[in-house]
Amino acid sequence: MTHSAPKPPQDRLIVALDFPDAASALSLTERLGQTCRWVKVGLELFIAEGPKIVATLAGRGFNVFLDLKLHDIPNTVAGAVRTASAAGAKLLTLHASGGPAMLEAAAAAASGLSGPPQLLAVTVLTSMDLAQLNAVGVPDLPAAQVARLASVAWNSGIRGFVCSAEELASTRASFPESTLVIPGIRPAGAAIGDQKRVATPASAIAAGADFLVVGRPIAQATDPAAAAAAILDDIASATR
Repeated sequence: MTHSAPKPPQDRLIVALDFPDAASALSLTERLGQTCRWVKVGLELFIAEGPKIVATLAGRGFNVFLDLKLHDIPNTVAGAVRTASAAGAKLLTLHASGGPAMLEAAAAAASGLSGPPQLLAVTVLTSMDLAQLNAVGVPDLPAAQVARLASVAWNSGIRGFVCSAEELASTRASFPESTLVIPGIRPAGAAIGDQKRVATPASAIAAGADFLVVGRPIAQATDPAAAAAAILDDIASATR
C-alpha cells in the first residue's frame, strides 16, 4: 500500500476483542456503537468460538483482524490462510520466525484467493524485551531481530508487519510500502500492563503506523465508546 492519502482515524484503530466468549466480545461491540470499524479476534476468542465469530463480526459490518500468529509446516499454514479468508478475515498474522518456506506458502495461498486477507508477519512480540529474547537463544536487541525477520518475510512475499512502536520508524524506512500494524498502544497515563514496548496513539501514527491495536484501555473503560473516541481524536491530531 502507499501512504500518500492518509486514511480516516476510524480506518486506523483496531479494537482488540480479548474475551473468552462471543457474548462478551459482542457486548463490547454493541457498547462501541458506530465508533469503530475494525476489531481484532485473537487466540482466546477464536479457540472458544471458532471461525463463526469472524463471520458474525463481519456480518455486523466490522473488518476483522484475525490475530492467530500462524506458525506451522507450510502446507498447514497455507490451508489456514484459505480457511481464514473464507471466514471473512481482512488481516491475518503469521510468525516470521516460521521461515521462508512457510511464509512463501502462505503468500501463495493468499494470491490464489478472491479478496484474501492482508498477511502480516509478526516479528518480535511486544511482550518480548532483551531478557526474553536472550532466554530463547536470540542474542540480539529486539530492533535487530525485528529487522532480520522483516527482511525474511518481505523476501518471501509478505507485505505487512506487526512490530512494536520502538521499531516502527526503522521498519517504515526499510519497507516504505508495507502495511504496519502496531500493538502495545497506550493512551498517555494508561497502565502499561504486560507490554514492554509501548507508545501513545499520536506518536505511533506520526512515526508511520497504518493501524493501531488497542485492547484494555478501551475494553476496560467505563465508557468504551468515549475511550475509543478519545483515541481517534489522538490519531487525528497526528495527521493534521
